[in-house]
Amino acid sequence: MTAPMMAGTPGPVEPGATLRADVLGTVSWRTPITLAVISIAALFAFVLFTPSTALAQFAFTEPDASWQWPVWHAPARLVLILCAVGTFALTAAAFIAAAARKPRRWYLVVFGALVLVMFLVWVMSASTGTLRLPFLLGLTMTWAVPLVFGAFAGVLCERAGVINIAIEGQLLGGAFLCAIAASITGSPYIGLVAAPIAGALVGLILAVFSITYKVDQIIVGVVVNVLVLGLTNYLFSTVLSENPQEFNSPPPLPTWRIPVLADIPVLGDALFNQTVIVYAMYVAVFVLQYMLFRSRWGLRLRSVGEHPKAADTVGIKVNRTRYRAVVLGSAVAGFGGASFLAAGLAFTKEVSAGRGYIALAAMILGRWSPRGALAAAVLFGFTDALNRVLRNIGSPVDYELMSMLPYLATIFAVAGLVGRVRPPAADGKPYP
Repeated sequence: MTAPMMAGTPGPVEPGATLRADVLGTVSWRTPITLAVISIAALFAFVLFTPSTALAQFAFTEPDASWQWPVWHAPARLVLILCAVGTFALTAAAFIAAAARKPRRWYLVVFGALVLVMFLVWVMSASTGTLRLPFLLGLTMTWAVPLVFGAFAGVLCERAGVINIAIEGQLLGGAFLCAIAASITGSPYIGLVAAPIAGALVGLILAVFSITYKVDQIIVGVVVNVLVLGLTNYLFSTVLSENPQEFNSPPPLPTWRIPVLADIPVLGDALFNQTVIVYAMYVAVFVLQYMLFRSRWGLRLRSVGEHPKAADTVGIKVNRTRYRAVVLGSAVAGFGGASFLAAGLAFTKEVSAGRGYIALAAMILGRWSPRGALAAAVLFGFTDALNRVLRNIGSPVDYELMSMLPYLATIFAVAGLVGRVRPPAADGKPYP
């Protein structure tokens, strides 16, 4: 017989959650040491080599806005010094919290924000242009939307125990069928209905081979991606290109401006003057977070991803639950694929451009939760948008170097430098 659990003994840890130092019984210094290294590097890279007379220009409103805020000519050296003091103060607080075995995640959030401000001020101090923050945030939302829905698809599938490498194919399939349906009917909303159907069909192929036939899930996902890529490229060359007016001219989705909220400085236009896809993303993150962690359906789905045998013994149909999760998640990814055409753009070969794999990284960085996946996907989208904006106004940082940053953050997260993460226990393991 198993000995009873003693009082005060910690229980099991949620998958994807940070393992607290008091649960492990040891003090972990990785996070504060990492913050210290970054603080020192930022001090030398940004503060010491910035001229004392340099100015960084930031605009908080668009030129066509009904009212204008003046452009802020920030004294770069002073702002960098203040931010550096803040990073060192947070590093000291992180050391104190680690010694007391009480890690605080908000340290990382505020620390990251300060380092980002330092980077932007340093970049703009070396540029003669003006960084328009509303435009940057609006472009961030454009690039982040397909990543968010792709990451949601990964969360749903992997919480049920199925690795979804086929997110790339699901995004591509959703964009392809959306373009055809919207072009034939002349309605972008019909395209939105068709997109998740295409994603669900791609997910069904993944489910059949990985759940029923128990083929290695990573291999199946890669094969499905190649299959969808080849099929869409062939149909694009033979059908869409020959008659683009009929099959590849989707109308743009109209934007819905929410009064009052859209007038909020900096954030308003980027968040509340968007298409229905973006508003659906806002709803989806709350619905999925609640359904996964606060409902009976979510408990059943997570149980088959953690301990399928135990779930089976209490009457849960493991493989049927996995089928439903994979098809639902794939439909979510297909819906995200429609965002590539939201502006009325025509479908092109490889329009997804590898964003399905980036969505997988966002899912891991977000610790297999909808809320975390949203934050990670927005981070990836922000980096991509910042790359493009800085390249237009002149930046001392190479485009390729900037593109590496989100992936480095993912590697650090998986390596445990900002808290240990682990996938669901039965992820990738077929059930008899």
